[in-house]
Amino acid sequence: MSMLAVAADAPTQISAPTQISSAGNTQLILAALAGIAAVVVLITVIRLHPFLSLLIASGTVALVAWIPGATAVKSFTTGAISPNGGFSGTAGSVALLVALGAMLGQILIESGGAQRVVDTISNRLSDAALPWGMTLMAALIGLPMFFEIGVVILVPIVVMVARRSGHRLMLVGIPALAGLSVLHGLVPPHPGPETAIASLSADHGRTLLFGIIVAIPTLIICGPILGRYLDRLVPLNANATVGAVGEATSQEVTGATRQPRFSRAVAMLLLPVALMLPDAIIKLVITDEDNTARKIFDVIGTPSVALLITVSVAYFVLGLGSGMNRSQASDSLGRGLPGVAGIMLIVCAGGGFKQVLVDAGVGNVIADWADGKNISVLLLGWLVAVGIRLATGSATVATVTAAGIVAGLAADLSANHLALLVLAIGCGSLFFSHVNDAGFWLVKEYFGMTVGQTIKTWSLMETAISVVGFIFVWLLSLIT
Repeated sequence: MSMLAVAADAPTQISAPTQISSAGNTQLILAALAGIAAVVVLITVIRLHPFLSLLIASGTVALVAWIPGATAVKSFTTGAISPNGGFSGTAGSVALLVALGAMLGQILIESGGAQRVVDTISNRLSDAALPWGMTLMAALIGLPMFFEIGVVILVPIVVMVARRSGHRLMLVGIPALAGLSVLHGLVPPHPGPETAIASLSADHGRTLLFGIIVAIPTLIICGPILGRYLDRLVPLNANATVGAVGEATSQEVTGATRQPRFSRAVAMLLLPVALMLPDAIIKLVITDEDNTARKIFDVIGTPSVALLITVSVAYFVLGLGSGMNRSQASDSLGRGLPGVAGIMLIVCAGGGFKQVLVDAGVGNVIADWADGKNISVLLLGWLVAVGIRLATGSATVATVTAAGIVAGLAADLSANHLALLVLAIGCGSLFFSHVNDAGFWLVKEYFGMTVGQTIKTWSLMETAISVVGFIFVWLLSLIT
């Protein structure tokens, strides 16, 4: 995430086949497998906290890949090759958004705004239509928004809708997550598709059009339909959820004396979208980076700025607007932070673990394997992205690297097939999010699931999106 996702990783890129390990390809693959195995064993068998498990797993990768200690620490904390990576890069991107999103979610809950939205949705939609309604809401919010922002905004609503309607959590949670993930991986202006478009010199308009065509059936299959199966596989009761979604505090503490109107509560949910969407449109229309309007909207449309503006507006509209005084509204925002402190550390540690894998050169191993393979360019792009995604956990790195690898083979493709290649790579970059993906931990902690439950729901959903999406890309390539 995407936007997201996302899938939810730091904006790290591989710009050259440079690496911090002198190990060979086989040793690097073994290092990646050892690190992933360490995470799984430490968390599921030894029951060690995920934050510590990810730290130890990063050290395991460094030992097996023969990475010097000081270099490994630098890679984990800031990135030894790519700037703004690792733990600190993830903190500067994902953790900041998680914190702001938690503040917005808390004041939505304590002001009664979230309950107003939940009551309205539950009353107006039948039980059968509820998952479809959550899918549509997630898709609208996820169109211009990074995956991780959509998660922190939507999850409190998802959990409350499940509790209010009596549905189990995955029945409404999977459609919402699918809506965010599909848009993040397939539709510009999300960073993955945008990067692939630039690398392959693909046409924006065609990519957007084909992306929407592929996204709609993929979302239907991997959202509401798949959600029913995963709900039976992991029957998670929303009332028993122990994740980061808090309950409303008593009115004696919050000071709220009236519920905000439905329109105002929804406006706060959609305000980040309204702030970021013009920036996305202007970037498509105005190519001059020195244009004044583009510069202004580029600042306003930055995810962290858009969410900061939204939180500030929510202070007045939801806080003071519900009868709280200034001190109570400020305290309400602050109460959202303690619950996500652990999530931020885990997500940042996941970003550090991913960075060690990337800097060690695991992505380059995949690139070496793909070199010279005589298969369809669309399939090659998907497979390379899948391999790098599995090895590094980063959808962004998978997209950037895969696009660079197949760029030389794309010169003779038509404009339509270039756009489809972008989508094939985007689909591959979503494949099987697991323990080396910061987005995996974000979803796990927010929904209060175990590692096994997260794999059976989130990871399976991501895999389904990747495979189903690619099938539709392939079918489009046969008729265009």
